[in-house]
Amino acid sequence: MPSGLPKKSAAKTGPQSKQTKKPAPAWTAAKISAILDRLEKAYPTAHLELDFTSPLELLIATIMAAQCTDKLVNEVTAKLFKKYRWPEDYAGVPPEELEQDIRPVTFFQNKARLIQKCCRQLIDKHGGNVPANLDALVDLPGVGRKTANVVLAHAFGQQTVAVDTHVKRLSTERLSFSPQADPDKIEMDLRHLLPPQRYSRGTILLQWHGRYTCQARRPQCSKCVIADFCPYEKKTI
Repeated sequence: MPSGLPKKSAAKTGPQSKQTKKPAPAWTAAKISAILDRLEKAYPTAHLELDFTSPLELLIATIMAAQCTDKLVNEVTAKLFKKYRWPEDYAGVPPEELEQDIRPVTFFQNKARLIQKCCRQLIDKHGGNVPANLDALVDLPGVGRKTANVVLAHAFGQQTVAVDTHVKRLSTERLSFSPQADPDKIEMDLRHLLPPQRYSRGTILLQWHGRYTCQARRPQCSKCVIADFCPYEKKTI
């Protein structure tokens, strides 16, 4: 016969509570500068690894580099840039011909279409020249903020923050520079953290660190020159 008393809840055998994630560090200007200084010493020859000799070549190469390695893009552009020198060259060939010329890169059909549309807009709106203006660049087909910032930084010498997959990983998962997932929002957070005069160089240094030391699957924490600054919970040291 029921007693009418409330039953006691079963005792919990698991952990009392989930381990809380460590709060993001308070990044001061001094700490950010120290990180960049160490990365500069670690990668003194760090540079954009896409080959180009003009703003147009860099624009085309960066469009092609989306979800593709710089090495493969450079192999393709070594021949491509000898055949195509002006926007009219890209815009004037049959789509199938351009597709075959860039075929080794990923998504070559879609990229060929975007390159032709981009070059037609350069001709129609900019006299065949690549604009040195962010708003005009992101208005071009196939060009987002990352591509535009790469072109502005490395073809025109402007201070910009280009967030690629390596910069995104370091900024969000490893160093906690930003809580955002969207690259454009990460860019805005980095603009608040990095010294404006070091936007472009700082971005390249973060990119190289992510590519050659702090890789996605197996970060080489024992070789990391900024490990003591890093809040990453899965550090291997």
